[in-house]
Amino acid sequence: MSEEDESMAEQSDNESGLDFILSLEDVPSKMPPHLELFKTRVICNSDAPIHTDTIHYSGAYAILGVDNSQQFDSFRKNFKVEVKRLTDSEMEFDMIGIDPAIANAFRRILISEVPTMAIERVYIANNTSVVQDEVLSHRLGLVPIRIDPRLFEYPDTAGDDNNERNTIVFGLHARCQVGQPRITVKSDKLKWLPNGSELPCEDVKPNTSSKPKTFTSFTCSQNSLPGFPSNSIDLTDSDIILAKLGPGQEIELEAHAVKGIGRTHAKWSPVATAWYRMLPEVVLLEDFVNEQAEELVNKCQPNVFDIEDIGKGKRRATVARPRNCTLCRECIRGGKEWEDRISIRRVKHHFIFSIESTGALPPEVLFTEAVKILEDKCERVITEFS
Repeated sequence: MSEEDESMAEQSDNESGLDFILSLEDVPSKMPPHLELFKTRVICNSDAPIHTDTIHYSGAYAILGVDNSQQFDSFRKNFKVEVKRLTDSEMEFDMIGIDPAIANAFRRILISEVPTMAIERVYIANNTSVVQDEVLSHRLGLVPIRIDPRLFEYPDTAGDDNNERNTIVFGLHARCQVGQPRITVKSDKLKWLPNGSELPCEDVKPNTSSKPKTFTSFTCSQNSLPGFPSNSIDLTDSDIILAKLGPGQEIELEAHAVKGIGRTHAKWSPVATAWYRMLPEVVLLEDFVNEQAEELVNKCQPNVFDIEDIGKGKRRATVARPRNCTLCRECIRGGKEWEDRISIRRVKHHFIFSIESTGALPPEVLFTEAVKILEDKCERVITEFS
């Protein structure tokens, strides 16, 4: 008998042995409830949470006949995204059936890899305010711009050429007249210049008929480019304070915005925050009635519990709003009598994801772009290993 035949025979014997063990009456055919609880839930005790790790080993529950391997068909069947709240700048949705590592990958991509447009270069012609040039430039860089970055190219692709496809130019000129009260310069003073820079980049000689060279080389107006919005490129908030000018003080500058990602600098991050938490699960192991029910409701500031009338003059506490639970654990801090009657848990593969956009792109578009970036990463890995 060849080695290959011996190996196949040994494998067949092992499989038949496992089938024989699973066929015995004393061997459970599925996972016991306490193991199912440890696998799918984080138990939040009064001192610290337990069972926080995720078990990835495929044969962890093989003796019970449970396949713990990662199967694509199973993932596709169980994975769901449910949008719970959506506004112009915020979105909250549930991601169900994924590993914490994937949820964290989306969070990191949203913060540091989805591109936006932000002011990178500031050319100051005059600044007599009390705000130093570098401080003013830093404040300008953090002003979010409302424009789709997918319409622009990265500046590295054009070398030193600042053209209409990779640069947005804003101009600012503010002056406080002598004898007038102090004025506040806000972001609404930044005006979009669709034809490019208007500041000469070199000394202009008198009586020169040729047009002076500027800091950009636009071949056409950005208004005429296909795909650009019909309305002007604008800022997400026109009420951001940039500086304050006293009588006789003046600021004149140009600000050039380019495409970038938050990994290079936080000003390119498209989100004010992107975070997730596991779905809370609150279980009352025993009934709380009458005075105890009122005490339980009063202890919970997030308003998770409610009281229902069960008849015969009795009232009982119920878990009405489990998503409101913030894991403060005040409801189980009254001693062992409280801890043994309430179980606070987190569902391991169910995440409540929140995205707050800075305004450059809607939050639902940001998440779609994050999915595309993660897909590109996976394709590059597959290509390198194939």
